[in-house]
Amino acid sequence: MIAFLQGQILQVENDVVILNVRGVGYEVHVSAQTAQGLSGTSAQLWIHTHLREDSLQLFGFSSRAEKELFLSLNKVNGIGPKVAMKILSGAPLATIISMIDAGDVSGLSKLPKVGKKTAEQIILELKGKLVLAEENSSVGHFSARTDIISALVHLGFKVQDVEKVVNQMDAHTQFEEGIKRGLSQLSNTF
Repeated sequence: MIAFLQGQILQVENDVVILNVRGVGYEVHVSAQTAQGLSGTSAQLWIHTHLREDSLQLFGFSSRAEKELFLSLNKVNGIGPKVAMKILSGAPLATIISMIDAGDVSGLSKLPKVGKKTAEQIILELKGKLVLAEENSSVGHFSARTDIISALVHLGFKVQDVEKVVNQMDAHTQFEEGIKRGLSQLSNTF
């Protein structure tokens, strides 16, 4: 299984990058966001190897967070790897995650290959469940949400109450601020 590739960019065309890794050319499908972020002559991509009985395809991502969202989208009924890539191409990663967490059917429906039913299915299966890798990226704060919930539950508050409070917080809330606000709001409920 190929998980990561680093090499020389030979060609970028539409949603495909040809990456030369020590003399071997890999054809890697990427989102428009990843393709636009490629600059210079070399690239480092996180890889998902998709194997079917009739083909082997590589899907590349500029960050682990993008790869994890891709894998989460793939688990949604009716979404395969190519549709997941089209969705990732439709908007920045943080925007897609915000739309899912906010239950924004209208916003998701505007993404490529996503109709109203697919948007509803994505929200049903992924809302509140996206915990992405901590990185120096615009979506690293999403793992803080899980840490805030975990810490407040360990302090003795009920999961349902904690999730209700944390879901009302801004998506960019940092851990320390989230704990303070959570404690303040949850303490007032007793």
